[in-house]
Amino acid sequence: MYDASTAAMSPEPPRAKGYRALKRWQKSLIVLLAVVLVAAACGGVGAFTLVNRYEGKAKHEDLLGGAAEPKDEQRWKSGPLNLLLLGTDSREGEADEGRYAGQRSDTIMLVHLSKNLDRATIVSIPRDSYVNVPPAEGWNGGMNKLNAAFAFGGAPHAAKTITKLTGVRLDGALIANFASINKMVDAVDGVQVCIPYTVRSTFSEKVWEKGCHQLDGTEAEEFMRQRKNVPGGDFGRIHDQQLVVKAIAEKASAEGMLTNPLKLDELLLTAAESLTIDKNLDLKELALTAKGIKPANIKFATVPYTSANLRTHAGSAVKLDDAKAKEMFAAVRDDTIQEWLAAHPQKAPRR
Repeated sequence: MYDASTAAMSPEPPRAKGYRALKRWQKSLIVLLAVVLVAAACGGVGAFTLVNRYEGKAKHEDLLGGAAEPKDEQRWKSGPLNLLLLGTDSREGEADEGRYAGQRSDTIMLVHLSKNLDRATIVSIPRDSYVNVPPAEGWNGGMNKLNAAFAFGGAPHAAKTITKLTGVRLDGALIANFASINKMVDAVDGVQVCIPYTVRSTFSEKVWEKGCHQLDGTEAEEFMRQRKNVPGGDFGRIHDQQLVVKAIAEKASAEGMLTNPLKLDELLLTAAESLTIDKNLDLKELALTAKGIKPANIKFATVPYTSANLRTHAGSAVKLDDAKAKEMFAAVRDDTIQEWLAAHPQKAPRR
């Protein structure tokens, strides 16, 4: 039951306004893609040796807690595997820093590696999804926004909540904090993004007309942070994030990038320094496991929903489509998610 006297149950904190407030935007998926790309490019011992250079740059913590499944060595050899990726919102430097306990997970994704370890499916779960969050210290349990689980008990409680929601066993977890997306884009000398709608920036006079655009790091960061002037609000932002991440993956996998050691080193170093890995997850093992996955075999999806403006005690939230979400999560568990997506194609948000 909701306890109105519980301090941690305060309504969703107001977002600081302006470009400065958005510096916490997390791009955790890029880290995994960078690892996958270098593994696929180098293969075998080469991947092991190269990734070993970046292992020490990443931090290791207990991210899964009680949600961690006993490590199954066979699954790591043959799949399928499921990883949790979180981006954190520490509110450091914000006007309301210290007013609300804990942190918020600004980016929440499930990464499913197929049985043959040759395909990956990235499922974005809206951070404002209204779900059952288990009890934690200072929280009696009950319905709340998904990203509140991180505030109530850190990454382990977020993992517990997501496991309860999806029924998916988690083989590993990663958290990323990026000060800016622009270093990643600049490391690949910019990206081309094709947009199915016109986007007007809320931070400048910039307008991206419907069509294809060449973006440098600064512009890509600004584009990915748009929420008010894109179809579907946060869903439009998720879609635009996926467009840029796909463009980075494709650019990074191009022959010129892979044969330029300085550029490749810049890309991977930026990723590794922004990464926290579960204490039981070995970055080298992940790279070797994912070495057969090519960018063309990485698919993106978002959990279906019925309303983006559900009124709740925690503020406006996202109402997931219970039936379709249940089917999607079952497809992840059964390793049929890409087939499910082919039968249920997702469309870009519309105005």
